[in-house]
Amino acid sequence: MSLTWQQALKDFRTYLRLEKSLSENSIEAYSDDVMKLESYFNSGNSGMMPGSVSYQDLRDFLLWFSKNNDNARTQSRVISGIRAFFRFLLIENEINENPSTLLESPRIGLKLPEVLSVEEIDRIISAIDLSKPDGHRNKAIIETLYGCGLRVSELVNLRFTDIHSGEGFVTVTGKGNKQRLVPISNKALKEIDNYKTLRNRLPVIYDENIVFLNRRGRRLTRAMIFTIIKNLASRAGIRKKISPHTFRHSFATHLIEGGADLRAVQEMLGHESILTTEIYTHIDRSFLRDTLLMFHPRA
Repeated sequence: MSLTWQQALKDFRTYLRLEKSLSENSIEAYSDDVMKLESYFNSGNSGMMPGSVSYQDLRDFLLWFSKNNDNARTQSRVISGIRAFFRFLLIENEINENPSTLLESPRIGLKLPEVLSVEEIDRIISAIDLSKPDGHRNKAIIETLYGCGLRVSELVNLRFTDIHSGEGFVTVTGKGNKQRLVPISNKALKEIDNYKTLRNRLPVIYDENIVFLNRRGRRLTRAMIFTIIKNLASRAGIRKKISPHTFRHSFATHLIEGGADLRAVQEMLGHESILTTEIYTHIDRSFLRDTLLMFHPRA
């Protein structure tokens, strides 16, 4: 009996979770790509199972998909998920040949992340109203995001037992539950302490160990962090399109512009490949030019 889409997807998710150690967000994204493929074959009443899909079938699917999704990044993301799925089927001996091998992703130009200047970050912090109950919390959030370069998921899951104040480090649990040690500044530690005093007055605490909570004592959601930052940027008069990730980009950019070692920044960001970290060396061309003029013997 041929492997069904339902069983294949179930096994694929287990493989991604246990063998590839991917986060739940990544597993959902890959699963969504496979479900798009399944939906395409089911809508045509072909009844085609995963083991019967050919390269031409995948080409036809991508042609169909691109009619309603002309964004190159979206197309590239789906192709990446499909490749991972068929590589898995090949490993499991469910197929003899990988039909996705020859699929080509659309060309995507280098999209540099938005970065805030130090002055803009100071403006955002100055826009926080410390007289309000959530003021000190929001200030601690910004100082921690920018001071440690955390992902938003790492921030909302940060625990007090992860903070080693004496040593000046935090234990961060990143993608695939991989842990790393990241330095934390005295400024961020001070703001967390200021917030903790007020936090202890919250009516109900659902998890005493979680650092950042809403006024009902629940863990903050990713969406709430986005909202907080969007409102603060608006109040500070910053028109750039920013998100929690912008502080991570700014953290890395300012370190590298200040002369930090690329490998050290890679370690702090939790990047598996240094190629991911290298994007930050492309952000400020004027900085690179100034560096050349200052240090090159022929400049």
